Amino acid sequence: MKIRQLFFDLDRTLWDFETNSRFALQQLYDDLKLGDTIDHFRHFHHTYIKINADLWQKYGNGKLTKEELRDNRFKQTLAHHGINNNELAQQMSDGYIELSPQQTNLFPGAVEMLESLREQDYSLHIITNGFKEVQHIKLAKSGISQFFKTVLCSEEIGVTKPHREIFQEAQRLTSCKREHAIMIGDDFKADIIGALNAGWTAIHFDPEHRYKKERNVPRIRELLEIPEVVNLLPIVGN
Repeated sequence: MKIRQLFFDLDRTLWDFETNSRFALQQLYDDLKLGDTIDHFRHFHHTYIKINADLWQKYGNGKLTKEELRDNRFKQTLAHHGINNNELAQQMSDGYIELSPQQTNLFPGAVEMLESLREQDYSLHIITNGFKEVQHIKLAKSGISQFFKTVLCSEEIGVTKPHREIFQEAQRLTSCKREHAIMIGDDFKADIIGALNAGWTAIHFDPEHRYKKERNVPRIRELLEIPEVVNLLPIVGN
């Protein structure tokens, strides 16, 4: 078995969050006839993205609970468009939680890349800040759950990436030394800085080159680059 163990982020790294979320939101917009009061889906979608991102940042900083995040993102989105209807907001929240993880869009090359790494005898794992009850559904519905030996959700231990504790917990669960751990993710702060601060190696998935390349971290634009990049990294320790 390979010495190295690979830890993947899920949303925006393997599972195409933006595409899947948009499909779920479009269905809610249509089913609940929001077009009667909000003139176009793109306006609703733009508002939701901004509000949801702000609330997730607060959640990641420990300033908001999971329940508060879920309760407020649709209330605030509707309120922005002049709709103050808590019952409708709850319908949307429940509907989104049900619909979103059922979507199956992965980034191009995800399955082929995972198959290649498995054939090379790497141990593969997930570390995600997403919520446990939906992340496992995403993995199963998109057909990639069988690739991963461990799925660690941040809410299970009460801290999110980039906190060092979640990386240490991943090491404990997988019996992996930090010098043998490689984190692969899209979020430079949560995935890359978090991993580096924990003493891990990291590979930054940045398909749109949104970040400036820093700290001599390998950066890739396509998932199919990962097997080659991993095999070129120097092996540290035994």
